[in-house]
Order: sequence, then structure tokens, then C-alpha cells
Amino acid sequence: MSTKYDVIIIGSGAGGGTLARHLAPSGKSILILERGDWLKREQQNWDVEEVFIKNRYVPKETWYDKMGKPFQPGLHYFVGGATKMFGAALYRLRKEDFRELKHYDGISPAWPIGYEEMEPYYTKAEQMYQVHGARGEDPTEPPSSAPYPFPAVSHEPRIQQLHDDLARAGYLPFHAPCGVMLNEQNAPYSACIRCKDCDGFPCLVHAKSDAEVLAVRPALQYPNVTLLTNARTVKLNTNPTGKAVTEVVVGRAGEKESYEGGIVVVSAGAANSAKLLLLSANDKHPNGLANGSDQVGRNYMYHNSAAVLAISKEPNPTVFQKTLGLNDFYFGMDGFEYPMGNIRMVGKSQGPMYRGEKPIEAGLAPMFVLDEVAKHAVDFWLSTEGLPMPDNRITLEQDGSIKLSYTPNNQVPKQKLYDKLKSMLNHLGMHPNHLIPRNLYMKNEIGVGGVAHQAGTARFGKDPKMSVLDVDCKAHELDNLYIVDTSFFPSIGAVNPALTAMANALRVGDHLLERIK
Repeated sequence: MSTKYDVIIIGSGAGGGTLARHLAPSGKSILILERGDWLKREQQNWDVEEVFIKNRYVPKETWYDKMGKPFQPGLHYFVGGATKMFGAALYRLRKEDFRELKHYDGISPAWPIGYEEMEPYYTKAEQMYQVHGARGEDPTEPPSSAPYPFPAVSHEPRIQQLHDDLARAGYLPFHAPCGVMLNEQNAPYSACIRCKDCDGFPCLVHAKSDAEVLAVRPALQYPNVTLLTNARTVKLNTNPTGKAVTEVVVGRAGEKESYEGGIVVVSAGAANSAKLLLLSANDKHPNGLANGSDQVGRNYMYHNSAAVLAISKEPNPTVFQKTLGLNDFYFGMDGFEYPMGNIRMVGKSQGPMYRGEKPIEAGLAPMFVLDEVAKHAVDFWLSTEGLPMPDNRITLEQDGSIKLSYTPNNQVPKQKLYDKLKSMLNHLGMHPNHLIPRNLYMKNEIGVGGVAHQAGTARFGKDPKMSVLDVDCKAHELDNLYIVDTSFFPSIGAVNPALTAMANALRVGDHLLERIK
């Protein structure tokens, strides 16, 4: 096997996998390095106890919080990266998210590019990842140059009823954009079977629009693309001037290997990409690679999120529940002028999940009680924007482990959004049996270990003093180093960042195709 490649891509998820697929037809030699392996297709893929209680697909890895307390992050290292376990909610950021926005706790900064520059790539990413949706329903929807490539996933009766009740109350619910390979018009030929095991599960039938299935596998059809699994990148070495990466050092099967790439692209996730740059310090980059600005690892963001159950008297037999979204309060409401965020349905809860998510509270309850709660639950996901703060950052412990120093911010809008949802459900004029009269709600906060939506540790920008990357996501200080995961985000918005990472990888990919042709 060659040790020299035109392009080396570190990571195979939403950013790296998408980029590999985009570059594959160029004929240039491309090496994908993935620290994990192929996720095994097995019955346990859809076993709620294995996935949510035993954490079968979560690595035995320890990070430390700002107080030095160890915790296990909710990571997934597989071909396809975090998309193997994501819920396939593929939203565009709002047009306004690319501009400076005033929030309750501060400012989310403007991006160095506008929505207009990203829009064509959103369209291409929606096509690549087979997104289902309906234009014109979401009041905050940004302009688009094409319809969704596939029709919206239909609501099941209980969710359709909720949609209709919301609409009658004057709200504007919409069909949530979703990446699944579903053919409702010709069900016998549909890859997706519309099962209950989607959110947080790997897809046993490969019908979820993840980066393994729709990016990496198609890329590997080209003879110029090579994938190495179980290949953990441990360091990037530079030439004597420090201006270019000359060697990618990989730990594999207990041995160290090295590879040379004309272009090196890092896409290991916002925390691990920052870790790799910090581990790669040398004489020319004493504070870490590309870190002359002292911005590597800083401005770590994730969403202020909560999973909320509304418990109804009548059963909720919905199987594939996450078809409805609500953005009426994305930018605030009467009496509260600050952005609040996104409300959407989340995958239908199952009894054993409560023991995985709330082990202390649920551990004393018999399973039949938890199953009964799940049977009557209507499940929502609330997301509010977390703001970039310099002291919310990734640093390294002496043994190289990640220390995530994070102080939550912008909490008031999250509470406002929760209160608003509760008030809406209380006053929708529903059938009296829809909700328990006293409205029993369970709210599960997503803590520091919930790293699925991490972003911001190597932001892009025009000022090298305040950013790590330029507008093409190339490191200011190195001629051939790029980052295409969510590290580049200056702000995170309030919707799932996956589609934006995919779209940006296509944008950077066009730049690289011009550079390497």
C-alpha cells in the first residue's frame, strides 16, 4: 500500500465522508483514516437495552470536566462517524443564523460567508443525503434554489392530530426535514421500513441517510479511494518551516504508521480535531498546530437541549414519530425579544430508555410502569442556541485526555421555550383525554456528556488573530491543512448541525478540486 496520497482525510463522518465522496471522481489518490471500524450489522442494532443501557456502541473513553471530574462522552467511532447514530434531522441553518444575532446572554457572531454562499451546497447536500421535506411550511425557512428531493414523510394519525391542533391554535407546524431512504408511494421497494429504532440507533437495514451508506461506500467504488479502519491519527508533523503538514502519524494494530498527503483534511469531530492540533505542537507551533491565535479548542459549543415527554391518557401508537417541527419561537415571541429555538418531535420513547437516561429516577420503577409511561408519551426535543465563549474550551490533561471546560449559557431562552411548549399543550383545546389533567411532564436535560452537536473549536474567519481557519476552511498558518467538521462553526444556531457540515464539506470540496486539478 502506498504511503503517499494527494489527499488524506482524517475522519469519515458528515464532513470527512461527504468530502471523500465529492473528491472521489477526480481520480486523485485519496486516503480516508477512520479511528473506528465498520459498525457491525447485528440484532443488537435495534435492541433498546443494548443501545441505551449497556451503551454497546459508545467507546470506553474518559474525558474530564472543568472541575477535573471524569465522565464518559456520548461518542461513536465508526465508519460514518456520529451519523451512524444520529436521528437524521437534516435542517438548514436559518438565513439569520449567518448574521450577528443578539441573544439573551450575548452575541452569536456573524459568519465570514453569508447564507447565499452556502445555499447551493445545502441543495447538493440534501440531494446526496436524500432529504425528505416540504418547502413553504416553516415560517423561518431560508430561501432555496430547489425543492426537497423527496416528499415529506407523512404524519401518523396521532402526530397528524397534533399538527392539526397546533394549526387550529394559530401556530405553523411543518414537516420536519428527514434523511431516510423511504418510499411511501411504493412501499415494497422502500429501503426504510419506518421503524421505531431510528433516533440514537444504528440502522440495521442501512436505510438512514448516514455518511457511511451515502458517502463512504459510494466513494470506495472508485479505485483511487482507500479507507483504513482502526487507524487513529495521533500527530501531524510539519516541514522545518512549519508551513505545511508533511506526515500524518497513525496508531494502528499496536504499531505506528505514517502517511504523506499533498492536502491533509481533519474531520475528527470538534473536540478530537482540537485535540489532534494541540497534540501536534512543535517548535514552529509551540501552542499546538495552527494555534498562533490561541483559538484552537476555544469557543466550544453545543445546543442547550432537552427531551420532553407529554404524558397523555390515551395511548400514542406512533411508530416513526419525528415528522413534525415548530419554529414559531425560533427568533423569540411577544414579550421576549431574544431567540428561543427549535421544537421538534423526537423518536418514540421506549420503557428501557428511561433507565438509560434517568437511571436513578427510573431504577426504582418496575419495567411495566416504564413501558406504560412510554405507551402514553408524546416526545419532543427542544434546542436552544449555546453561545461561543472563549473559556468554554478543549484542553489536554497530562496523559493527552480531553478536558472539556464548559459553563452553560443562554439558559433563560431554553426555559422560556419549555414553558411555552407546556403552555401550548395545556391550551390547545385538545380532546380532554389527550393529556393528564395535571399534565405530568418528564424533562431530561442534556448535560456536558451529550456531545452529539459539538462545534466551534477551530472557527473560520477573515482575521487570523480571532480564527483558526480562513473562509475556505484552510488553516491560516499552514498551506495544506483543512478542517471540515463542525469545528469551523462561529455559531451553532438552534438546529442539528449535520446538514451544514455536509454542505460545507461540498463547498470546501469545490475549492480543493480547483486546487488539485
